[in-house]
Amino acid sequence: MVSKSEILATLSGYLQDLFELPAEKITPAAHLQEDLDLDSIDAVELVVKLQEYTGRKIAPAEFKSVRTVGDVVEKLYAQLAQRT
Repeated sequence: MVSKSEILATLSGYLQDLFELPAEKITPAAHLQEDLDLDSIDAVELVVKLQEYTGRKIAPAEFKSVRTVGDVVEKLYAQLAQRT
């Protein structure tokens, strides 16, 4: 099973690569819109990347409540836990 810290590290890498965000801005408390300036198109791009990571389809409704990097980590952790 992948740990939450491993998920955070992977997510951080994706955010840096896809959106050229500095690593120091990517913390569990960072808000995706307010702090990282991601819009809905960025969110779709991120979900596609996360689907590749989890190997599962991610329903948009599952990510409606996601506001922070930590929220994304929690959702991914739950998704990956279902696989085992």
